[in-house]
Amino acid sequence: MARDLGVLRTEIDAVDKELLGILNRRAALANEVGEIKRAEGSPVFRPEREAQVINGLQAANPGPLKDGNVATIWREIMSACRALEAPQRVAYLGPAGTFSEQAAVQFFGSSIEHVPCVNFDEVFHAATAGTADFGVVPVENNSEGVVTRSLDLLLNSPLHIVGEISLLVRHHLLRLANSTAGIEVVLAHPQALAQCQGWLNKHLPGIERRAVTSNAEGARLAARNPAWAAIASERAGSEFGLHVAAHAIQDDAFNRTRFAIVCLPQVLEAPQASGRDCVSLVVSVPNRPGAVHDILVPLKQHGVSMTRFESRPARSGQWEYYFYIDVQGHPSQPHVAAALADLQSLCAFYKVLGTYPVTD
Repeated sequence: MARDLGVLRTEIDAVDKELLGILNRRAALANEVGEIKRAEGSPVFRPEREAQVINGLQAANPGPLKDGNVATIWREIMSACRALEAPQRVAYLGPAGTFSEQAAVQFFGSSIEHVPCVNFDEVFHAATAGTADFGVVPVENNSEGVVTRSLDLLLNSPLHIVGEISLLVRHHLLRLANSTAGIEVVLAHPQALAQCQGWLNKHLPGIERRAVTSNAEGARLAARNPAWAAIASERAGSEFGLHVAAHAIQDDAFNRTRFAIVCLPQVLEAPQASGRDCVSLVVSVPNRPGAVHDILVPLKQHGVSMTRFESRPARSGQWEYYFYIDVQGHPSQPHVAAALADLQSLCAFYKVLGTYPVTD
């Protein structure tokens, strides 16, 4: 026999009060940890520690909460506790409502100080100059490939990667009218235009496609002209008072973008091993037959798995290339350290872009 709704609500209210008390106890403990960290000069944010906490809770989760919900809830709890010590200042491609902002909140939690930037260069500048503690930039999309500007900036920047987050991206057509009729211009970031080109070719053929600095910027502009539409997130639509004229117009139903979390080494050193880690590198090799093959041999010999391999022109005028490589593992593991040492000995240029925990 089902219990009375009023009784259930009373029990939920009682549990909520218990949770509030427990969360405040946790916050008090976090404050004590913060005092010890300040005395030691240790960083407030430790991504590998937070990844271990979430992974451990997911492994112990008896349900009915889903593992993804557990991760979301505890990320917010840890974010709120961190903010009691010092809220992280996080730079990302703005304005409000971009997928970069969503990635920042999904990684750090909502208790952050937002630093929206007009382009990727400004994100790197903010994190380098100290205007922000961390930067969040997209590095790869599963349908359109790498975000080349981010890779180019990583090559010459003092920033290193300390974390990553993969975001399921849903692009929507937004405008003042709740219809696709009468659209003259579609505005979006070039990556979004590319990810939606099939839908645009079919449903809005011949309509001008105009690239802007971010999808949210496109939404802001579309809010000022009834003949314009933007490709952006639902949050951007809410932010600028736009209707969703067409839902989920991306060509790939499982469209995902991977974002890198970057900072100066003095803000946060390379995270310690979490058990699920990645090393990102950029290398170049002498222009001779078999050179690219040779740099892959150490990985095979030492049993290290490569998860990404991308090339970018070196812009030297000599048809030379930089190769961006991701490998599984952590440099503290002997087989990974041996593979990286052998790889470095073969390279004309070698730079570790970052070592960081892998997230789902």
